This record gives sequence, structure tokens and C-alpha cells, in this order.
Amino acid sequence: MGFYRRTIRIIGLLYIVLFVYTATSKLIHLGQFQLQLERFPFISSYATWIAIGVPLVELVVAGLFLFDKYILTALYASMSLMTLFTTYIIMVLSFSDSIPCSCGGVVSSMGWKTHIIFNSTFIILALIGIFLISKKYGYISEQQTT
Repeated sequence: MGFYRRTIRIIGLLYIVLFVYTATSKLIHLGQFQLQLERFPFISSYATWIAIGVPLVELVVAGLFLFDKYILTALYASMSLMTLFTTYIIMVLSFSDSIPCSCGGVVSSMGWKTHIIFNSTFIILALIGIFLISKKYGYISEQQTT
């Protein structure tokens, strides 16, 4: 297995672990997760749908990583989710007095600054994966990278 493939597999595995872990935690504690979402500004009226939808989307995206055909889609979806989560955290920190954490498991014990760094790291990993796939399959020509 070459560098590109191995690196993309590792990134995919990290996302699978993250999304399966957090989705499972959210589903196990669904009632608590929904109550926490109801306390968030901007989305409280959609808490029920979000409480069910977010973990299901996380599981679907994690599943996409299992199929070579969908890895690029999974990377874009993962980057989008992590960007959305990070943007929302920044908005809540900027505009809200109450800041509940509706993350799953160990992730919920992080401070907000650590959480933003953690999410940003995963966004960067997705970007690296997208770049490597693009380079490997000729979406980025060799002339542009030298």
C-alpha cells in the first residue's frame, strides 16, 4: 500500500472512530442530547430533528469511508460537518451567555478552545485527504505541485 492510499486510509479510520464514537454516545444519551440542544440559541426549535439527524448523518458518513468509491464524498462530507460544528461553536461562544455542550463522550469534556483546535485538526485532515486523492487521480497536475 502506497503513501497516498495509506494516509487516506488512516484519515478515514480516524473519522470513522470519531463519528461512530460520538454518534453512539449521542444516541445512547438521546434524551440528554436533545435537552442540551434545546438550550442552544438559534436551533432550539429544531432540537428533536437535530438530536436524531446529527448522529445518523455521522454514522452514514463514517460508513462512506468503508467504500473506496465514496471516500472522496466522505472526506467532503466530514470536512463540511466539522466546519459546521466549529462555526456553530464559534457563534455560540460569540453570541450566547449559556454554552451547553452537546458533543458525545470524551469530546464533551474538552474546553471550548481545545474543542475548536480538535475540530480544526480534523478539518485539516479532511483537506489533506482531499488533496491526496486529487493529486493521485490527476485532478491536480504534477506541474501545479512542483
